[in-house]
Amino acid sequence: MSFFKRIGMIIAVAFISEMGVYAQDDKATVMQYIDDNATLYGEVAQQIWDWAEVGYLETQSSNLLQQQLSNAGFEMTTGVAGIPTAFVASWSAGTGGPIVGILAEYDALPGITQDRNPLRDAIDHKAAGHACGHHLFGTGSVAAAIATKMWMQETGQIGEIRLYGTPAEEGGAGKVYMVRDGLFDDVDVVLHWHPSDSNSADARSSLANKSAKFRFTGLSAHAAGAPHRGRSALDGVEAMNHMVNLMREHVPMETRIHYVITSGGAAPNVVPDFSEVYYYVRHPDPAQVNEIFDRVVQTAEGAALGTDTEMEFEVIHGIYNVLPNISLQEAIYSNLTRVGGVEYSTEERQFAETLRSALPPNAPPVEAAAIIRPMIVNERGGGGSTDVADVSWAVATGGMRAATWVPGTSSHSWQAVAAGGTSIGNKGMIVAAKTLAMTAVDLMTNDALVKNAKNEHQNRLPSGWVYEPLLGDRPPPLDYRLPANPAN
Repeated sequence: MSFFKRIGMIIAVAFISEMGVYAQDDKATVMQYIDDNATLYGEVAQQIWDWAEVGYLETQSSNLLQQQLSNAGFEMTTGVAGIPTAFVASWSAGTGGPIVGILAEYDALPGITQDRNPLRDAIDHKAAGHACGHHLFGTGSVAAAIATKMWMQETGQIGEIRLYGTPAEEGGAGKVYMVRDGLFDDVDVVLHWHPSDSNSADARSSLANKSAKFRFTGLSAHAAGAPHRGRSALDGVEAMNHMVNLMREHVPMETRIHYVITSGGAAPNVVPDFSEVYYYVRHPDPAQVNEIFDRVVQTAEGAALGTDTEMEFEVIHGIYNVLPNISLQEAIYSNLTRVGGVEYSTEERQFAETLRSALPPNAPPVEAAAIIRPMIVNERGGGGSTDVADVSWAVATGGMRAATWVPGTSSHSWQAVAAGGTSIGNKGMIVAAKTLAMTAVDLMTNDALVKNAKNEHQNRLPSGWVYEPLLGDRPPPLDYRLPANPAN
């Protein structure tokens, strides 16, 4: 059967319950649906892996996920928050009942590619790759939402299930614009997950993050014949970078600052009249991020003054730290332990062992993919950042990670791209889909769980707190993944 015929048949699953196939408990029902359709969802995820579309340009990936939801009977609202590839899919029954949201991501990372090979094998004709596994994230979340809808329809459960299609998590902060536009205002609880090299459901925070592109403009001239007539925009960038690197000694130790020069000129014998550098500033505290970011801006201003160039900057994104919710994490963890981890076939184990040779010597054994790690509570942000954080400040939010990569694999690596493009990635995605669907069942049927999660969320918010996005009132940067352009 062809791929697209399989997609068209997904709606038929709604009628399976009439045959008594799902005459089991509620959680077994959603797990059985996901198992029955695992092959289809694997094909959907791998198609998105092939496309590898970057932030705000995920047209095909977004449309494919929307097609699954529309075929399953969800009401679709597309192009939300001023973002063409963002959408909200909802299905409700009766009046009252909880509103449970599930987040889906689907953007790839630029500058990293890899074939479905356990040895380094870049794909020359591709400009991006799913090194963070968002092809699995988006598809697994869609599977969980549809499974929950099928169960609600069969049992007559009252409530609403929503799938939020959220673009550009990688530096584009798509969710922030959706939060800012009030798309989560009436939701009771939100669930999410993320690909990883292990299975966990920790109550953990993250780093707040703010980014900007700093653009310097100078005067071009012949670098040998008339250098005195030129003013190098690249000198401005290099002077800024040097001062930021000196500043690292004088910022809080949890701070992380990264940059990449996105435009530095075209020829050595031409003094570049335009240059651009792209910065991230991270810290566990959003207020500290703003303070450190302002100091980075001052270095840019000083660099422009010292090189006789002009500078302007554009804030690209700004995101908060994740607000953990222990009540939700305990429920998710309980369901994850019931689902279990990822068991490799003989072929998958061979792939994993070969890939492991390219990992650090202390990488866990491949058998660790089957283990569920104990739940950890760590309310101080560390590691990376995510725009899920802004959602977590708007509504009680809980999440998990599933072993879609070989144990010991780092995100944003070619090893993550490779494993995510195989059945190893698909199996981890199914673990996540089952866990989220089972937790949605809990939320739909356990009023106390919803109440506890919402109360905990409210208690964590500072008194009198009002949401103010770190990125301000700017519109979504739909072109942030396009090459630097002096005309921008």
